[in-house]
Amino acid sequence: MCAKILIVEDEAKIARFIELELGHEGYETQKAYDGRSGLNAALGGGFDLVLLDVMLPELNGMEVLRRLRAESAVPVIMLTARDTVMDKVSGLDLGANDYITKPFAIEELLARIRATLRAQERTGASTAAALNCGRLSLDPTRHSVSFAGTPVELTYKEFLLLQTLMENKNAVLSRETLMEKVWGFDYLGETNVVDVYIRFLRQKLDSAFGVKLIHTVRGVGYMVKDEKA
Repeated sequence: MCAKILIVEDEAKIARFIELELGHEGYETQKAYDGRSGLNAALGGGFDLVLLDVMLPELNGMEVLRRLRAESAVPVIMLTARDTVMDKVSGLDLGANDYITKPFAIEELLARIRATLRAQERTGASTAAALNCGRLSLDPTRHSVSFAGTPVELTYKEFLLLQTLMENKNAVLSRETLMEKVWGFDYLGETNVVDVYIRFLRQKLDSAFGVKLIHTVRGVGYMVKDEKA
């Protein structure tokens, strides 16, 4: 069964170009030309992935993403003409699965779509049972985290990273594995995004509660272990 993709892009020529290329690859598509109609379409369900432009009329892409993530975990790839670190970080923190900067080669967009859909398949196949590590609890269904009953606020990517670590509790996961599982594309040697997000998690868990949950195995990667008494 082919994936159904929503294209939210206000430039008609670009939207049509993407529509034709995705159709050639066997994807089913639907277009929206402004943020409000795009949000309504995405919330209507039935899509396997959303391609979301940042600069949109009615509602900008970041606001669409923020509202969408309050109700849906549908994968989102941001399309942005602004190649700045803060734009990318903001999109990822709001829950984007990936981003691509305009102008882009259609081959790269197709590769990112395939990677994101593969990652979503693995996530959907994983158990939805609550995960526990000592006093730390994570509920994939409710998308909630707590420590000793105290709620912990995490961004979308922080949550996915912690979930991946907890699903493999007491096992070391390499940066490459974490990048592929959480971000959905192959690890690139020059990026330190995994280390950055591990630091975010440590600030919100280890430092905040005075425990040692996230461990570094030098030269290998990271793991989550029950805190020591």
